[in-house]
Order: sequence, then C-alpha cells, then structure tokens
Amino acid sequence: MQLAPHQIQIGQRVRITQSIAFAKGAARTSVEGTVIRYGQQKTGSWFAHAKDDKLWLDRLELKKDDGEIVVCNIDGNSVIESVEPAAG
Repeated sequence: MQLAPHQIQIGQRVRITQSIAFAKGAARTSVEGTVIRYGQQKTGSWFAHAKDDKLWLDRLELKKDDGEIVVCNIDGNSVIESVEPAAG
C-alpha cells in the first residue's frame, strides 16, 4: 500500500523506491527497512526566503534488517509503500 507522508509512523516497515529520469530511460533503486525518523531537515545549501535561509528537504531514516542506517531524501519521484515485517 502506497503511503502519503503524513501516514508514515516510527517503527513502521516501509519500502522506498526512487527513480532518476534520464534522456533514454530511468535509474531506479529501492530500500526496505524500519522507520527511525521522518521530517524536514535543513541542508548546508543557501536558499533565499526559506526558513533560516537554508534549503530544507524531507528526509526518511530507515534501519535495514542488517542494522545499516539509510537516509533517503524524499521527493516527488519517491514512492513509499508499507510492507509486512520481515520473517524471523
């Protein structure tokens, strides 16, 4: 089931699929894990008239089954899906 950002909850298992379009196709990647944190975080980039004059991005932090922490920048090409917990 695809999720809207307001439906994401800490501890929920999700799959994020992101794609980058190119002239002759697209590159697509997916990552799956448990949500640790979700929200907007500012970057080091300057952006006029934004809060603190910084560029803010939606970021989703996941913990994969092997313990690796992954930080994903969520954009309009990101698809977030709820998935069943991993077996075992």
